[in-house]
Amino acid sequence: MNCKYMRIQGREDSWVTKYPKGVFGMCWRLIMDGKMDEEDEKQFRDIDKWFRENLPEPEACKNGEKVITFFKTAGTEEMQKMITPAIKLLDKYNHPYDIVFTNFVGTIIYEDKWQVAVRVEDGHMI
Repeated sequence: MNCKYMRIQGREDSWVTKYPKGVFGMCWRLIMDGKMDEEDEKQFRDIDKWFRENLPEPEACKNGEKVITFFKTAGTEEMQKMITPAIKLLDKYNHPYDIVFTNFVGTIIYEDKWQVAVRVEDGHMI
């Protein structure tokens, strides 16, 4: 099976998009709720920093619009390697998530070499 996109998402919805939270939202929630220990928080902050420095943040995300992002699966091995420790943190803290592979993401409003962003409305991709 060759799917073009992948998303790591929780089983709880974002209050903004009404769509399942992504990996970064889940990890930040663990930190804000005081569940992640100091060493793990530092590790996640380093992961987050790498992504902020290496992946462009879609303008729609910066503006707080109702969008979600999917990672591209082809040619993004470095990015996938960098996100794996964040997934392991979710495992460590028993935070449920799903890894969704798909070719169908709705209408793409942003795209770069690593990711795509799509609008959501009432918890559904448009």
